[in-house]
Amino acid sequence: MQHAVGAPLPPPHQPGHAATGWTTQAAAHHPGPPPPQGPPAPPMDGPPPGTAPAHPPAPGWAAPPAPPADTTGHVHLPPGAPVAAPAPPPAGHGTGTGTATLAVLLIGPAGAGKTTVARHWAHNRRVPTAHISLDDVREWVCAGFADPQDGWNDRSEAQYRLARRTCGFAARNFLANGISCILDDAVFPDRPVVGLGGWKRHVGPGLLPVVLLPGLEIVLERNAERTGNRRLSDEEVAGIHGRMAGWYGSGLPIIDNSTYDVETTARVLDDVLARAIASPPAF
Repeated sequence: MQHAVGAPLPPPHQPGHAATGWTTQAAAHHPGPPPPQGPPAPPMDGPPPGTAPAHPPAPGWAAPPAPPADTTGHVHLPPGAPVAAPAPPPAGHGTGTGTATLAVLLIGPAGAGKTTVARHWAHNRRVPTAHISLDDVREWVCAGFADPQDGWNDRSEAQYRLARRTCGFAARNFLANGISCILDDAVFPDRPVVGLGGWKRHVGPGLLPVVLLPGLEIVLERNAERTGNRRLSDEEVAGIHGRMAGWYGSGLPIIDNSTYDVETTARVLDDVLARAIASPPAF
């Protein structure tokens, strides 16, 4: 059974409503009598002792207006609007994606090199580009973290869904500020609701998915070099790799990087994305 993406996000802080902070939380957990109120302090003829005298504002000076609550920096965020397909790069820009602003989803099994390739591609573009790692976001959970080595359960699935929604919001935020982004995830073709379909809902129909799928032997070797909770058993890696084979025939571009180094794979990825911009895959 496939599950929905998750509960709606809580509403943003609205003007006129108290924001939850340390003071209110402490009051809620430590009730007690209010502090004693003494007589009002007499007015002072100058600044408090030990402080510098206040300087009046210059004539004509006015404080800058506060930004609206739904902005980041100086750019208005879209209200969850889908990301449109990127415009084709201009003629004569050379090979690759050039200066196009785009959102990319790099799909592949554990050990395919998704994170390394995504980071290298984002770092070497000629325009601002962010790398959003699903595993990094998922590991923001400290206490109560659902370790993937303990197996798949409702708690781990809930944390993956929450991390995907968080990454999707971050991607829209970057794009609204003119910054491209690349996300990486082990998306299965047999789970479209929480996989590719879920990412399209989070980011928008302009998302460009690419599958990174080296041979099983290569994936097992790379997984063996991992440490911590990101290292899976050989049985799990083989099972994930077998399910990823379902992307063949799906219409998505697939890169077999079994014999490529990171730089070559990133260059091939950029060329594949340039073709996807000119002729978006049907999925």
